[in-house]
Amino acid sequence: MSAGEVPAFLRNWQFDLALGRAVGTFPAYMQGMFTDYEVGGFFDEMFDSAGKVRPHYAKLLERFSDMEPAELERKNALAASSYLSQGITFTVYSGDEGTERIFPFDLIPRIVAAKEWEHVERGLVQRLTALNMFLHDVYHDQRIVKEGIVPDYIVNGAKHFRPEFMGFDVPKDIYIHVCGTDLIRDDKGNYLVLEDNGRCPSGVSYLLENRQAMKRVFPGLFAKHGVRPVDRYPQELLAVLRHIAPNDNPDPTVAVLTPGIYNSAYFEHSFLAREMGIEIVTGADLVVQNQRVYMKTTKGLKQVDVIYRRIDDDFLDPLVFRKDSVLGVPGLVEAYRAGNVALANSIGTGVADDKATYYYVPAMIKFYLGEEPILPNVQTFLSAVESDRKYILENMENLVVKSANESGGYGMLIGPHATKEQVEKFRQAVIADPRGYVAQPVISLSRSPSFCEGNIEGRHIDLRPYVLCGEKISIVPGGLTRVAMKKGSLVVNSSQGGGSKDTWVLDEEDEPSVAEPSQSQTQSSSSTLA
Repeated sequence: MSAGEVPAFLRNWQFDLALGRAVGTFPAYMQGMFTDYEVGGFFDEMFDSAGKVRPHYAKLLERFSDMEPAELERKNALAASSYLSQGITFTVYSGDEGTERIFPFDLIPRIVAAKEWEHVERGLVQRLTALNMFLHDVYHDQRIVKEGIVPDYIVNGAKHFRPEFMGFDVPKDIYIHVCGTDLIRDDKGNYLVLEDNGRCPSGVSYLLENRQAMKRVFPGLFAKHGVRPVDRYPQELLAVLRHIAPNDNPDPTVAVLTPGIYNSAYFEHSFLAREMGIEIVTGADLVVQNQRVYMKTTKGLKQVDVIYRRIDDDFLDPLVFRKDSVLGVPGLVEAYRAGNVALANSIGTGVADDKATYYYVPAMIKFYLGEEPILPNVQTFLSAVESDRKYILENMENLVVKSANESGGYGMLIGPHATKEQVEKFRQAVIADPRGYVAQPVISLSRSPSFCEGNIEGRHIDLRPYVLCGEKISIVPGGLTRVAMKKGSLVVNSSQGGGSKDTWVLDEEDEPSVAEPSQSQTQSSSSTLA
């Protein structure tokens, strides 16, 4: 370097009058908590592949870059203490540490730009509309089967298809009132639908608690961002439930039916009942008389009009489904058939969230709506189809194989991470029950910066938006972003030890108007962000 020449790392500096400090491409040691952050070969929610912060993350990066590790540790401890004191828990049935645990929460929110959310929202509305039309069809004329769009064995051979309800008209023709559709982003950032949860999707309480935790820990942060609120979800859910009340009762009695305190999602059941201002009951709290459902109270029996049931069909009524169930209510189905009580979600929705049925959702959208799917599926192979099954069996070590009717991350094989014994076990299961399994390629889920063990590192995430269908279809802005807390893990399910983070959907007016990040938002062009 000749005399008077400016050192290389200083040539990229400028003094920003608005910020009152130098900005630009800083040497690594100037980047605070993000000094050692690596994008790797994945789509990163906060940074592009060149290491530049995405525009809608710029303010957040600035706030976190200014933070000392000790401050973030202190806020992390504050959030954990808050979750502990409020009993925000989730049961991990296979966990070594016990049955009940504090729900892991990550402090660094995921941000979704307004235009990006608009695309997701349109896709979800389209999808739930088609799924409800599909359910009405398969429980009536089965036109989609007769016209060869969906094979007969997919519908009538589904584990959760309820032939007892053929020809039955559900209130307001709505089958799925609450849907949790899992979305992922691939290595190019495209949103893909991973699966539809149309029976009893859980997790929305954590979405709401995460927002409250963020407001407690970062009281000044929301004033700088136009983040759309999520706190109206319980009232919107209550409006959906009241909408389906028998005889358009303007003042129905609504209750949440839970399996009880040992259920993995009991915290959520009690949380939603409290937030909606309605009773939470178990099967023992209800009785059916004269085809009507009554709740036992200290003042005698009180008729219940609408039940938000968080119990699967199999356990709802021992007189119709599983005879050994002690969770349900004898006679409940009879009252339902008589039109004296409404259930959300309706009985029989499981045929729609069957993972083999999922394969046909794009075809459903075209068949019922005459539209192209806005949100595509992940490429899926059906083991019930001979050529697909052959491919699955020959490539099992490279695929994710799933049981068609399991949820919560159970009944799943991630081939590249599985032992030979595990692969062989699934191979035999697929051969024995071809209808019961599907397979998908391993998708490089997008990653988001997360605070783990004192450092900020990339962790794989997905997104579960909650879609409500009542008088209209509505979606709480964002959803539950689930995080694989273990480094390198692709399993984000809460029941498998995953955590979550707050999801922000920005108001359009708050978003940067420039297409490219400003110089002050630029980091090192190397894959290791500086």
